[in-house]
Amino acid sequence: MHKEDSMQNEPTIILFDGVCNLCNGAVKFVLKRDASGQFSFATTESRAAKSLILTYAMTVSLDETFVLIKDGAIYYRSDAALEIAGELIWPWRWLKGFRWLPKGFRDGIYDCIARNRYRWFGRRAVCMVPDDEISHRFLD
Repeated sequence: MHKEDSMQNEPTIILFDGVCNLCNGAVKFVLKRDASGQFSFATTESRAAKSLILTYAMTVSLDETFVLIKDGAIYYRSDAALEIAGELIWPWRWLKGFRWLPKGFRDGIYDCIARNRYRWFGRRAVCMVPDDEISHRFLD
């Protein structure tokens, strides 16, 4: 996690791989369970993501992780997934309790899934295009 005090109160943004079926499924999952509508989304292929990468000086490769930007903090891998889960409706928020597991263990599982996501879940030829009802939550 990386904290930038000057960037607090920014929107809560999830950066995800727009051609990954697993990632798109995760975004749809979050959209249905984000009761307050706090999350915005950007594909890692978008101009918005490229701008955020520069703004927050991200040095991690986005090829095998999704990113959560929340209150000026950057969360990667399992930290991002668990932080997102903690903001969802019940019963999903209880998943944040898995933070007690060692980060190396959590990230090891995350990395294994990330490396195999295309093989296990497939990929799209183009990024997801949100419908009009949710398009305002996607950055370009």
